[in-house]
Amino acid sequence: MSATRSIPQPELPLAAASAPALSTGLVFLLACGAGLAVASLYYAQPMLGQLTEETGASVRQAGLVPTLTQLGYAFGILLLAPLGDRFDRKTIILIKAAVLAAALLLAGASPSVGVLLLASLVIGLSATMAQDIVPAAATLAPESHRGKVVGTVMTGLLMGILLSRVVSGFVAEHFGWRSMFVMAAVAIAAIGVASWRGLPKFRPTTHLGYGALLGSMTRLWQRHPGLRRAALAQGLLAIGFSAFWSTLALLLHGAPFHLGSAAAGAFGLAGAAGALAAPIAGRLADAHGPQRVTRLGTALVAISFAAMALAPLLPVTAQLALLVVTAIGFDLGFQSTLIAHQTIIYGLEPGARSRLNAVLFVVMFLGMAIGSAGGSLLLSQWGWIAVVALSTAAAAGALVVRMAPHRDGGKQGASPR
Repeated sequence: MSATRSIPQPELPLAAASAPALSTGLVFLLACGAGLAVASLYYAQPMLGQLTEETGASVRQAGLVPTLTQLGYAFGILLLAPLGDRFDRKTIILIKAAVLAAALLLAGASPSVGVLLLASLVIGLSATMAQDIVPAAATLAPESHRGKVVGTVMTGLLMGILLSRVVSGFVAEHFGWRSMFVMAAVAIAAIGVASWRGLPKFRPTTHLGYGALLGSMTRLWQRHPGLRRAALAQGLLAIGFSAFWSTLALLLHGAPFHLGSAAAGAFGLAGAAGALAAPIAGRLADAHGPQRVTRLGTALVAISFAAMALAPLLPVTAQLALLVVTAIGFDLGFQSTLIAHQTIIYGLEPGARSRLNAVLFVVMFLGMAIGSAGGSLLLSQWGWIAVVALSTAAAAGALVVRMAPHRDGGKQGASPR
């Protein structure tokens, strides 16, 4: 038996879906599906102030809601997303859509904080359908336009992240936080039906068993320095990204702002302006190579977070304006860097795209979980300036990773043509 295990299982030739082409309508469906799935991770963030009042939860307990959701997402990517290389991605997407809709309904009906935390964990696990959708788009896209197609689908995903806060803040303030979860469940169910009707089937690219499939991710990590650099840099950026967004509602809820959940959610509009640049980042990665985009993106994130340190020196109105401007800046940098990192890793081993994507996003969402937990702790103990310090230091670390000399191999930094 040991001899059998030592024989590597060959990867199958990269299989396209049964559909002959990637239509505009299908790209739109993929973008909407990715956006609505990942939005489920963030609906609670602008509502945390309202949740603490209605449930009696402490600031730290409220901070566990986004933390558990993001941890669930990270573990879901690690344990479930690699299955996209082994089984039909369409079937996986449909199953996760059904589980996600049920988990959102459970969150809306939660009688206690404990049940809400459990629902948050399941939401994170099943929202990984977004990470089945993105490799599906990369598989369907022609190689010469892969960056553009992935950028378009990622625009939907990133708009879901950012506009989810706008929508949930408004709905929570006018209809209550439970209504938001019910509406989200209905939206996911609709995406599930549309995917059942519109998505093609995908043939697997490997026959590896589940254990070997998970183990192969370790080998991918060891084999590709470009993957390690991309994951580490994006994970560091995610710490600051999550620390900001998971504490913003609590910051605005208190003195000197005293603003409600709708105002906190409206900050998502600032981030959405950055998300619109994702297709541009994809085109730049196609034309000039993604390495340059990653360096520019991480530098923009670091500068934006550092500028937030000026906020306490300004009047209240000027503080809000600075937060809006810097939110646009770091969201643009974060999203552009993510698109470029995906362009890099999808060109490493086409038959392992789900696993490569899983490695990148596991590290990224571990960073987000660290940012949520650390941001809430720092805000409660030392105030907003400590959150800014954490975010700036993490972004600076990502910039060091991207600027350091490397031996990724020329093809990993080149346009995937």
